[in-house]
Amino acid sequence: MVKEPRPGRVKTRLGRDIGMVAAAWWFRHQTRRLLRRLEDPRWETVLAVAPDREGLSSRIWPAHLRRIPQGAGDLGDRMARALRGAPPGPAMVIGADIPGITRPHIARAFAALGGHDAVIGPAPDGGYWLIGLKRTAAMPAGLFHGVRWSSAQAMADTLASAPGLRWAVVETLHDVDTADDLP
Repeated sequence: MVKEPRPGRVKTRLGRDIGMVAAAWWFRHQTRRLLRRLEDPRWETVLAVAPDREGLSSRIWPAHLRRIPQGAGDLGDRMARALRGAPPGPAMVIGADIPGITRPHIARAFAALGGHDAVIGPAPDGGYWLIGLKRTAAMPAGLFHGVRWSSAQAMADTLASAPGLRWAVVETLHDVDTADDLP
């Protein structure tokens, strides 16, 4: 999931610490490095872009990657839309502001779906960097309902929103929200 790296529209908490232009620059370059690092023939990388119209036509992101609009709503609405719209089979959504994601992290998350319905990758702040579903049945109707986004309860709320799923938990990775989070 990516946003157009425009000052004041992306990484605003980081921008309050280092300036909005610097935060947008960081996000743009972090995301480009991440995309180069994660492309792999074992999976299809798709960009869920926002804002929709601008993201679909952007020249910032690699032209060879398929793009889908994130659409309206909160983060849960947008992630649910991306998961529902994925081709049949396992699907995952990751954040673009996680400098430590590697191909082995993604491969282990897909492998975890072999024995579980869903997988989640925690972040130290109570959120998460990855969520994935095996998708052998319909997506749980309540998934992402009642989640307190950008809070220390985001992961716990997400797990509680789909109690019928068998969850696998993979490695904890750091995201970047403020200057203190920068590597």
